[in-house]
Amino acid sequence: QVYLRESGAGLVQAGGSLSLSCSASGRTSISYGSGWFRQAPGKAREFLAAITYSGFTTYYSPSVRGRFPISRDNDKNTGYLQMNGLSAEDTGLYYCAARDGAATRDAGDYEYWGQGTQVTVSS
Repeated sequence: QVYLRESGAGLVQAGGSLSLSCSASGRTSISYGSGWFRQAPGKAREFLAAITYSGFTTYYSPSVRGRFPISRDNDKNTGYLQMNGLSAEDTGLYYCAARDGAATRDAGDYEYWGQGTQVTVSS
């Protein structure tokens, strides 16, 4: 079992930046791929970004590519999502996820989820 906890929730003005972290504990010896997802009010959960265990390969949704770089520090068992150029459309509950295997864009592939952290962007 891998336990994930997001941090970095907040309220930010449009055009601003926010950094999210995802701390992993438990069975962190596995080589797990990780990703970030978002659920806006009244909408389905959407993929944002994913990163392989090595960190060498990343995947992005077109909506955040170039704005939300994903990274990880395996020594700290922590993943990061730096969010820049935020707009009101980025408001939502942000989740980090992990899976025992390669990172993917499909939420259904991920076995482990954090509880989410709220990001609110005021226009």
